[in-house]
Amino acid sequence: MQTNRFDLLRLVFAAMVVVFHAAALSAYAPFGPLEHGLGQGAEIAIQGFFITSGALVSGSLARAHTLSDYAGKRVRRLYPAYATVILIPAIVSLAISRDVMGVAAYLAANLAFLNFLAPGLPGLFEGQRFTDVNGALWTLKIEVMFYLALPLIAFVLRRLGSLWWLGLALLYIGGEAWRVALPHLVDHHAAPMIARQLPGQMAYFASGIALWRVWDTAKARPWLFGLVGLVFTILSLAHPALAPLRAAGLSGLITCAAFMPGPVFNAARFGDVSYGLYITHFPILQSLVMLGVFAALGPIAGFVLTGFIVFAASLLLWHSVEKPALRPSSHYRQAAGTERPLKRQDTP
Repeated sequence: MQTNRFDLLRLVFAAMVVVFHAAALSAYAPFGPLEHGLGQGAEIAIQGFFITSGALVSGSLARAHTLSDYAGKRVRRLYPAYATVILIPAIVSLAISRDVMGVAAYLAANLAFLNFLAPGLPGLFEGQRFTDVNGALWTLKIEVMFYLALPLIAFVLRRLGSLWWLGLALLYIGGEAWRVALPHLVDHHAAPMIARQLPGQMAYFASGIALWRVWDTAKARPWLFGLVGLVFTILSLAHPALAPLRAAGLSGLITCAAFMPGPVFNAARFGDVSYGLYITHFPILQSLVMLGVFAALGPIAGFVLTGFIVFAASLLLWHSVEKPALRPSSHYRQAAGTERPLKRQDTP
């Protein structure tokens, strides 16, 4: 039984990223205030993903019997669907271009989460506004790095005992210091991009870990978390110097949205499609642009068609790849209503 709205929030976050990329890739109002605003919304959505990952994956680690059990859960949840969306464009590219070496380079980099080394494929999306095959995947290497770091973080927090909050505060401050200072300290064109990687996003993961640590209190007092989160978020947007408060602010707002009283909508009832939406939408949009769909139908019809295709692809990915790869005890299968409900401590 659903007791929070994290599945719904992840679906909303994914949809925000899809909407931004639909506008950007189709060149609808390029460089205008609409694209800028949607881009800011997508950035907040990605940060929301990191916060929810910090909380939910911390819970997964706490419930895992061994480190290999934890690692197996993460691999089954992330990699089969990820590999699928890497392989399909590669097969299409090979059929079009016959460029074996180009496709091999793409596969070698992308299957290892090193998308920035080979973002494009021969014969696909050349001459478009953006030539990346899947520009949304840059966040997944950050997720993987967090998955790898989390057991060590959890170990240190256990050793700190009642001072666990101090460890998370240091992670938060260190991550923000890296993000803010690196572009000023390193005179290189790649410095801003590197600053956005881990540890530059650690404040959001640390906020999620903190949420897991105070889970029961958060459930009991969501409005208090929401009020504090709203104040911190407003301050973070008021002046660049206060931007480091955003992670704490968003975590408070997410806590309130997840636990506030009211109906809990099971967003995964027919399948947990949020991950599928996130990893499939970019190449689908690129393909529609390449085929001239937006030019022929116009932006509104193009956006609607994109929504239908992406949602259908996400459902197909869930039922054919993601769900079969998961254990029957997985939360994601439980939320879809296809398995016998288990106790909370048994769900990864």
